[in-house]
Amino acid sequence: MVEELNISSRESTTNVKISSSSVSKRNVIIGMTKLYTTIPLDRVGVVIGKNGETIKKIMEATKTKITIDETNGVAVIEPASPHTTPYDLMKAQDIIKAIGYGFSPDKAFKLLDEDSVLIVIDLTQYVKDSENHLTRVKGRIIGEEGKARKNIEEMTDTYISVYGETVSIIGSYENANIAREAIMMLIEGRQHSTVYRHIDRLMKQIRRMRATSMWIKEP
Repeated sequence: MVEELNISSRESTTNVKISSSSVSKRNVIIGMTKLYTTIPLDRVGVVIGKNGETIKKIMEATKTKITIDETNGVAVIEPASPHTTPYDLMKAQDIIKAIGYGFSPDKAFKLLDEDSVLIVIDLTQYVKDSENHLTRVKGRIIGEEGKARKNIEEMTDTYISVYGETVSIIGSYENANIAREAIMMLIEGRQHSTVYRHIDRLMKQIRRMRATSMWIKEP
């Protein structure tokens, strides 16, 4: 499933939580059902992988056929068999997008988990039209020697990539949105200590909710 926030113009923007049960039963038509995404040219080689190993792994895991035009970075995702579901196509698209936004293939493959989402924040929507301002904001998110990013990742159990003019997050729906909220606070200029306290409070709420949910479900 994928949630994207203000993602760059080369992709459409959605803000919904999608489950396999809501889309898997729809039929796909081989030769007609296709999804498209665009990969930054400097990331095309990473998506393909050495001897095509990464793209082959994506296709096998999602039961899809993927064609990439290395001259413009356009990827076409199609069903490899009648058993391929729309959910499979969307997962393949999400993984390719994640690698394109700077994640390693190993981290991008976490999106195969049904409860994992990809959130993409377009920094140009929030910073002034200045390269220096963008650099400062990215620096606040990354932190000295990557400390801020690492802290948010560890506190929310997510992966975060700062690439180009975007910040991307992979994690469970709740955790990824907490990480997004933390990053937005840093973009707005809040102190790191304030952001960490906010994360800690929200994560405690999430843990309590999950514990309560498990207790209610017990026979």
